[in-house]
Amino acid sequence: MRLLYLNFLIGFVVLVSYKVVSGIVAKRRRDAELTRRGCVPPPVLKLGKDPFGISTMRQALRATKEERQPQFIIACMDSVGKNIHTVQTKVMGADLTLTRDPENVKAMFANQSADWDIGAARARAFMPYLGIGIFTSRGEAWRHSRALVRPQFAHNEISDIDLEEKHVQAMLDVLPVGHDGWTKEVNLQPLFYNFTLDTSTEFLYGHSVHSQNPNARATSILPVLKDRDGPDQANFGHHLDEAKAWIHKRSALSKFYWLISSKEFDHHCSEVHKYVDWFVEVVLRHQKTQSQGGLDTSEKKSEKKKFILLDALAEYTQNPMELRYESLNILTAGRDTTGALLGWIFYFLARNPQVYQTFRRIVLAEFGSDPTGKTITFAKLKSCQYIRYVINESLRVAAVIPMNERVAQEDTTLPRGGGLDGSKPIFIPKGNQVMVPLYAMQHRPDIWGYDVEEFKPERWEGRKIGWEFVPFGSGPRMCLGQQFSITETSYLLVRFLQRFDAIENMDPRPIKFHTAIENRSGNGVHVKLHEASR
Repeated sequence: MRLLYLNFLIGFVVLVSYKVVSGIVAKRRRDAELTRRGCVPPPVLKLGKDPFGISTMRQALRATKEERQPQFIIACMDSVGKNIHTVQTKVMGADLTLTRDPENVKAMFANQSADWDIGAARARAFMPYLGIGIFTSRGEAWRHSRALVRPQFAHNEISDIDLEEKHVQAMLDVLPVGHDGWTKEVNLQPLFYNFTLDTSTEFLYGHSVHSQNPNARATSILPVLKDRDGPDQANFGHHLDEAKAWIHKRSALSKFYWLISSKEFDHHCSEVHKYVDWFVEVVLRHQKTQSQGGLDTSEKKSEKKKFILLDALAEYTQNPMELRYESLNILTAGRDTTGALLGWIFYFLARNPQVYQTFRRIVLAEFGSDPTGKTITFAKLKSCQYIRYVINESLRVAAVIPMNERVAQEDTTLPRGGGLDGSKPIFIPKGNQVMVPLYAMQHRPDIWGYDVEEFKPERWEGRKIGWEFVPFGSGPRMCLGQQFSITETSYLLVRFLQRFDAIENMDPRPIKFHTAIENRSGNGVHVKLHEASR
């Protein structure tokens, strides 16, 4: 027993000694490289006395749990200095750089993008759910994913107004109006998530899950696979939400993501995959039938089919795992971010009724009040500037995606952040992570003005957008579904403003940010709506 203890003690001492010595050697190498490149270290953020940054992680997790993560990050950076926009800290033993400087964002996303990629820990944390796809892959695997997915978003069909109208009507149907013209108090947030899930599943797989109106499933005709049960449409949204909540917890622990796993997580992932795989099998069997002469060439050419993204992907690859994960990556990103964005827009409109009235006057002037929505076209949606002002301001104030990140693929630099005034370049060693807190960057008074905390769509009039506002990312990894999301959001906004002439906020509580990869309102969106006279 004594020998075992002695061996353990010797091993522990050797391990600690190795870590100390290797840390000293690495620091000397970094210092030498920093000097050679003419860089200066950034200010240091310390949130506790422990040298490994365990307390930093603990405080960050507590802030997320209390639904104040974005404000927590601003408070941390401001504690170093309100004019300090890049800091270095240590989290769970790893060096981490935080920057809210647009020049550094420009360097990582554009000018020096070859030096950067998403972190391996993020990809691995997401892997059980999202597999290898466009939002989780790195390097050559990512370039392959982008080459596969990008052409599909060049189709005109991604702006399908008829698809949006069908699901807008399903949402309006669950908002009955009383004799006084007002709806009852309603939480719009889950309805928006239902809306985006219904549109996304139809766009991707050709069939909506009808989460807004479960009765519609009874009349929905799905293809038949004789050797397989049909997909579980009723519970698909639930499994999506639960699986995503788990990967958010895993990603929050960075390289220690593997500490969080469970049979429950595995079950939700399995159910999501089972649903997607059913549609993948339908597409692949249909392709096989076509290739064996099930449809002649003239029939294929003359047949007018609605655009289904999975069908389009299957023209480029017949790998079922690739089809599963690429479509699921797109679904997760498109459904949740757009659902959160719609929630925030109405959250702010309810608290700014004068903006709602201005917005409605513009919508009626440009689109009329036709209850069928037939006057709305993609071109008119795109040309209505005030719609984009409202969307941009909601994305700015709430930061639907609160954080972006990159990891240095080799020793590199960022142009700003070093020294007391932050004007000198900083050195980033290979493997170090840089986080971009978008909320913090979008709430800088020196960039956005003294009224930075106000919801003010007019601030976008005549404004040239730069690297201080990248809600969909930028550079090579910019979100491919940006146009689809903006079109979907714009269309619903116009239809709501045509239908309702007033909105009343029913929730006096202060703002809260529920972060589960995307930011959504922690309090929901509790409002009453008044129907316009027809």
